[in-house]
Amino acid sequence: MSSSTGAVQTGMPGGAAPHRPAAGRVVPTATYRLQVQPAFTFGAAAEQADYLAALGVSHAYLSPILAPAPGSTHGYDVVSHEFLNEEAGGAEGFDLLAAALRQAGLGTVVDVVPNHMTTPTPASLNHPWWFLLREGRDSDHAHWFDVDWDAEDGRVLVPVLGQSLEAVLAADELSVEAGGGPHGDETVLRYYDHVFPVRSGTESLDLADLVAAQHYRLCDWREGGSWLNYRRFFDVTTLVAVRVEDPDVFHHTHRLLLEEFGAGTIDGFRIDHPDGLADPAGYLARLADATGDAWVVAEKILEGHEQLPDDWRCAGTTGYDTLLRVQQVFVDPEGEAPLTDLLAELVGERQELDELVLAAKEQVVAQVQEAEVNRLMRLLAKIVPDEDQASLRRGLGALLVAMDRYRAYLVPGQPDDHDQLQVLAHAEARAATHVAEADQDAVGIVSLLAEGTPLDELDEAAEAAHREFMVRFQQTCGPVMAKGIEDTAFYRYARLTGLNEVGGDPGHLGLDPTELHAFASRQLASWPTTMTTLSTHDTKRSEDVRARLSVLAELPGEWAAWVRATRDLAARHRGSRLDPATEYLLLQTAVGAWPVDNDRLQAYATKAVREAKQHTTWTDPDSDYEADVATFVAALTTEPALVEQVGRWVDRAAPAARETLLGQKLLQLVLPGVPDVYQGTELVDLSLVDPDNRRPVDYATRRQRLTRLDAGEPASDLDDEKLLVTSRTLRLRRDHPEWFTGEDATYAAVPTSSAHALALGRGDASGTQVVAVMTRLGERLRADGGWGAAGLDLPEGAWEDLLTGRPVPPGPSGSAQLSEVLAALPVALLVRHGSLDPK
Repeated sequence: MSSSTGAVQTGMPGGAAPHRPAAGRVVPTATYRLQVQPAFTFGAAAEQADYLAALGVSHAYLSPILAPAPGSTHGYDVVSHEFLNEEAGGAEGFDLLAAALRQAGLGTVVDVVPNHMTTPTPASLNHPWWFLLREGRDSDHAHWFDVDWDAEDGRVLVPVLGQSLEAVLAADELSVEAGGGPHGDETVLRYYDHVFPVRSGTESLDLADLVAAQHYRLCDWREGGSWLNYRRFFDVTTLVAVRVEDPDVFHHTHRLLLEEFGAGTIDGFRIDHPDGLADPAGYLARLADATGDAWVVAEKILEGHEQLPDDWRCAGTTGYDTLLRVQQVFVDPEGEAPLTDLLAELVGERQELDELVLAAKEQVVAQVQEAEVNRLMRLLAKIVPDEDQASLRRGLGALLVAMDRYRAYLVPGQPDDHDQLQVLAHAEARAATHVAEADQDAVGIVSLLAEGTPLDELDEAAEAAHREFMVRFQQTCGPVMAKGIEDTAFYRYARLTGLNEVGGDPGHLGLDPTELHAFASRQLASWPTTMTTLSTHDTKRSEDVRARLSVLAELPGEWAAWVRATRDLAARHRGSRLDPATEYLLLQTAVGAWPVDNDRLQAYATKAVREAKQHTTWTDPDSDYEADVATFVAALTTEPALVEQVGRWVDRAAPAARETLLGQKLLQLVLPGVPDVYQGTELVDLSLVDPDNRRPVDYATRRQRLTRLDAGEPASDLDDEKLLVTSRTLRLRRDHPEWFTGEDATYAAVPTSSAHALALGRGDASGTQVVAVMTRLGERLRADGGWGAAGLDLPEGAWEDLLTGRPVPPGPSGSAQLSEVLAALPVALLVRHGSLDPK
């Protein structure tokens, strides 16, 4: 039989050293992400423990559980590492949740935020930042934060004022209060909701002198964008970065979590943004030592063919690398040219993603990360004071823009890593092509310093600055990548917006199944218990929105006709300021998330256009432009003719969307690794970027549907079908982890005679026990006349479909007919007959 995929059988290759938690530590079979917040407390999560167990996961995976800013719905704005989230139920609520999970046979994985904490408004009890501002660089907490004290003459810049300090003083907007502060027993400086400590001995000064005498300098919030002198998370001034590389800081920020781990109420950790840390590998090693190598996954975005560093003591990533492959294998590459032409027709020019990314990253370096670049320049001035500083700045900016990944991993004082040096070398070569000839030497100087090579013999102060420069350059690369690509360029480039995802590659359409199988084999050999995902709290669109949008590549001609007709219908609602790229982005968003109400789409549109930073921004919004965008959105969601038009496309694309939606879900759940199900996505979920994806989940409906399916009722709609696929696959993984994450787990590409069927097998040393079959590019399949005589080369034996209970009829020459295997659903989960019998 001819095959669209070569057979690949992979277990653990000889000599490989797969990354696994230590013996005795539990590896999840699957996790279920829960967004803990005031509207969904620990107690509310506890009420769903039996449902999660019935669904088939082994662990609840919780968003950050430490005390966040009041009202936080995400938890990444940690206020205190000493307390659990009181608004979610505090320690008592968490204990209740842990007990409920254990009673249901489940474990717990929690999200950890080692990189930063928030500077709360109003001030928070015992917050290290409060002590830092009160006592300055002599504070016992000064070592917690990355502050460039020299930049502000020993003070911390605090950019919170609405205008200049002089204007604020003239307007009497600052006042001194006795008996204030988090303890209620000290003199404080108040600016509306902001409260600041007053330095001891300055209480009796007049207001202007008192303000000038503090360990901090209050200034206009706009000034912070250029001259902030403490490290922050990306561009969020209120998220101040902590120096978790300091053992004391690590101890205080992780003590409570490690105590819960020791008590058995936490089994594993997800690490937020390790690329922001001074030494990610060192942090993971310290955490592994503290937990005995617990199951830990790191939120690391791998670009292109980048590999996770071998020395990271963790189980792998949070799964964006898998998400990319799973999505792209269901995208039709034949749609690339017509969709490119359509975009050019709409925007009036042929757009190249690389050029958009370059421009966006240059903008981010010049504006969004200006304060960080200024700090790097202060270090360069200490290291190479005789070099042309203006030229060095241009070289530094070019090198930051030219980095094609979130960072390199070079640690001062440690042996050179050839692969990481090559990352910088390649960036240097690219940067040299984007600067004037006069600045090319500057690029080389900055690159040498970034890799740890001094140009001349340095004195002690310059050597210290050089070591700091190495670290801070790497810490700055991540924000430039994230803000430049995901949060700018991806909101500008609208060819196929479903591909504009975290860790995604919208510059290419489609992935050959052989590439998917090669990736899966590598994962099994190297990172067999990594996390896999399709939706997270950070994805720009849910997996099911992206599944719908993938269909555009299968129907590019019909889609182009629909877009033209829709634009004609919407012409009278299109203001003069609305640009074609934004209009096209909104049309795709509407069909992806339909039915979507006006409030949700308006909120998305506002975020999208401000992130794009072309016509309006968060810091300088253009009300006229945004009004035109709002008018168009309102028409899309309320004008009867447009509502009908959007619905017409959704209906037309529904068959192919169903195949992709179910196919990518099954594929994620059977690939090597530990799959995560983001809250609510066991049914069709049409969420957009946060905070839309933190809306309440209707668990009562999910329970009812699962109960009906378990009672033997057939699936009645696509929600039921997705729940069926999810629950049956999760339960299979739970009952037979040896086939998926065991020491002898195997992966096999199962040959088919159709390019529209993707099949793979999982099993152990005794052979393949599970075969998953998925339909891909169904519109082309139907255009070709359907499955016909196409077959599937099943391993020898009798097989039955776990989704339908039907045995697989044998086909000619030992193969199975795809038309039979996929008669009821566009996916199948085949299990060797008898392999599920009680042992």
